[in-house]
Amino acid sequence: MAEHRSLQRDALLDAARSLLSEGGAAALTFPALAARTGLARSSVYEYFRSRGAVVEALCAVDFPLWVAEIEAAVAAADSPRGQVEAYVRAQLALACDGRHRAVVALSAMELDAAAREKIKAAHGGLFELITEALRGLGHTEPRPAAALLQGVVDAAVRRALSGFDDPAEIAGTAVRIALDGVGGAVAGERDAVDGQQPGGARA
Repeated sequence: MAEHRSLQRDALLDAARSLLSEGGAAALTFPALAARTGLARSSVYEYFRSRGAVVEALCAVDFPLWVAEIEAAVAAADSPRGQVEAYVRAQLALACDGRHRAVVALSAMELDAAAREKIKAAHGGLFELITEALRGLGHTEPRPAAALLQGVVDAAVRRALSGFDDPAEIAGTAVRIALDGVGGAVAGERDAVDGQQPGGARA
C-alpha cells in the first residue's frame, strides 16, 4: 500500500512537471493533474491538499538537483574567475534545457512561504560557494555582491528564454558583466566585432 501511494505521488509530480513545462504556472491545476494521471480529482486531494502543496513538493525534489549541477560546475573551475563564469553559464544552460522547464516555471511563480523556504534551503550551499569565489576576486562585501550577481543571472535567463537573442551570446555578455562590469561587456562585444577575444587577443 505504501509503495503504491509512493508511485502514485511520483506520477502526480511527473504530471505536474509536464504541465509546468508545457503551459507554465497556469497549467498546473488539479483537474489537469487528474486527467494526466487518470485519477479522479478527489483522489488527487488524497496526495496533495492544495496546488501549493504540489509546488512545495516539486521544490523539495527538483531544486536540490538543479543546485547540485551548478555546484559541480563551479567546483570544477580552478580559479575564482572561472568559478563565477561557471556559476553564470551553468544556470543559463540549465534554464535553456527543455528538461528543466518545470524548474524555470516554478522560479517564476508566486510561491507560498513553505515553497520559498524549500528553495532557500536548496540554494544555501550554492550561495556560500559563489560568495567564497567573489571573496577570492577581492570583494570586501561578497554577500551583497552574490545577490547582485544572481540578479544578472536571472535577467540573462529571462532574456535567453524570450527567444529574441542567441543564448550563447547572452551567456557571454552575462559572464563579462559578472566579471568586469558593464564596461567589460561593451569592450568584449567590441573585440568580438574586431575579430578579437576580450583582452585583445586575435581569435
